[in-house]
Amino acid sequence: MSDLVIVGGVGEGIASVTLNRPEKKNALSIALRDELSDALDALAGDESVKVVVLTGSGSVFSAGFDLSEFGEPEVWSSSDRFHHTVLCFPLPLVAAVNGAALAGGFDLAVMADLRVAADTAWFAHVEHTFGDVVYRPLRELVGASVARDLVLTGRRIEAGEALAVGLVNRVIPEDRLLDEAGVVAAEIALAPRDVLVRTKAKIIAAAGIDPGAKTLDL
Repeated sequence: MSDLVIVGGVGEGIASVTLNRPEKKNALSIALRDELSDALDALAGDESVKVVVLTGSGSVFSAGFDLSEFGEPEVWSSSDRFHHTVLCFPLPLVAAVNGAALAGGFDLAVMADLRVAADTAWFAHVEHTFGDVVYRPLRELVGASVARDLVLTGRRIEAGEALAVGLVNRVIPEDRLLDEAGVVAAEIALAPRDVLVRTKAKIIAAAGIDPGAKTLDL
């Protein structure tokens, strides 16, 4: 695994995963998506891990898929695996949204179980004029009216509004974001791992996600 994804520990039962492509605003290249999928698969099999905190390096959470790769033959198989791995991750996943979350980066934040956002974070489906968006997980969080507004207009939603509509769970000053995400993760990690696995399975089932499907209807 290269340095596109950094895996570390932030406390007992808690692992951290950092998107580490800051010079490209953590754009989700094929290589980064594959490394993130590999990292989550490995953490899922680690009996010492109960919860994972996911964040981005630099000032941007993720600018979305790397558009320069859209002609590559493996772009969609990598995309399918990425979405499946994140949505079906069998442990709680907390996104620490440290800045802009755009397009596929917006999707990545939405596919986590909880979102702790910096007060500088914002979200937008900037791809709405040329590409598909991940709709169903967003709709589950904010309801049909808000979800349709965000995916059809692509408008920018700031952290405060995101909190008000239920897109994020907490908004924290930027310099305290990772500390607060660690607090949330520590609260989750108080539960036994087997209980968390069962609870996460219920979350996945309630969202209408089929972990056995090769591709997901999103």
